[in-house]
Amino acid sequence: MNRIDCMKRIFIALKVEAEEPLLTMFSSLKSGLSKDLIKLTSPDNIHITLAFLGNTEEKIIKNIGSMLKEKCSGSGTFELILKGLGVFRNLKDPRIIWTGIEHSEELIRLNNIIISGLNDMNIKTEDRQFNPHLTIGRIKHLNDREKLKTLIKRFENSEMQIIPVEEIILYESILFPTGAVYKPLAKFNLE
Repeated sequence: MNRIDCMKRIFIALKVEAEEPLLTMFSSLKSGLSKDLIKLTSPDNIHITLAFLGNTEEKIIKNIGSMLKEKCSGSGTFELILKGLGVFRNLKDPRIIWTGIEHSEELIRLNNIIISGLNDMNIKTEDRQFNPHLTIGRIKHLNDREKLKTLIKRFENSEMQIIPVEEIILYESILFPTGAVYKPLAKFNLE
């Protein structure tokens, strides 16, 4: 067995159980942009990424699990508000459709705890500011930019859902030609 066989593509996230009106927004995007080449995220797969680690050796994954249990257990539960719709890059060259998260000191603190724990283990994380969001879809080709603008305008200030945050999950992302499957490796209660 070579080194690649002992690696898993992992990330740390909060699971989001989609409810109305988040599901309504998904449905509106699906029907409104049906002529475009957009890979919408399955509502079963939506999550808020706290740290993406990529290919990681299995022995290190166990250590990450121990760190998450030690650092995050007892850090406290809280709620998040999903609000708005937008795109990454910009409307002239949209790549990712996202739903935002209202500012949350608790979420930022939780992210800082995790990133600090990973840094203490000398594990590299993405070198960019934490920008919590839900990825709703990835745009491959857009025929009608105006239709996308109209949908964004419709949902840009809409409160979608309140999310209870009670646990974090260490996931493995398994890539298939049909898309990624997210397999929970371990769950860590925040109570």
